[in-house]
Amino acid sequence: MERLADERIQRFLATREVVVLATVQPDGSPLAMPVWFLHRSDDLIMISEADTQKIRNIRRDPRVCVAADGGSLAGIQGVIVQGWAEFLPASAQRLEFVHALLEKYHPELARLWGGNAMPPNRVMFRIVPTRVRSWGLAPT
Repeated sequence: MERLADERIQRFLATREVVVLATVQPDGSPLAMPVWFLHRSDDLIMISEADTQKIRNIRRDPRVCVAADGGSLAGIQGVIVQGWAEFLPASAQRLEFVHALLEKYHPELARLWGGNAMPPNRVMFRIVPTRVRSWGLAPT
């Protein structure tokens, strides 16, 4: 069984700027949206505007799937993370994640936020994996 902490998965995710987050719509259909993220060995951290359909979906049903892909004609690479989303309250740890996101997406995120603080209309959440799968990644 693969884990998010696997070195080749962590190495691959470090090369991605955007992943696709799929949430469950009220009628059961999927909604897939590109999102910025941080990867850690046990979860993925994401931010979004609070008043979006994906956030309403997560509040109603926290089951999610995240896809990260890449590659070329020589081969496709990717990681799928199935799990559930958990909102992160204001805390010292969340502030650390804000700084890490600002560093990863510098200077675009600070420009969008109008500074170095997460605006009050944003939420931060983490994806806790229940299943991780990968394909085509370079061996460790």
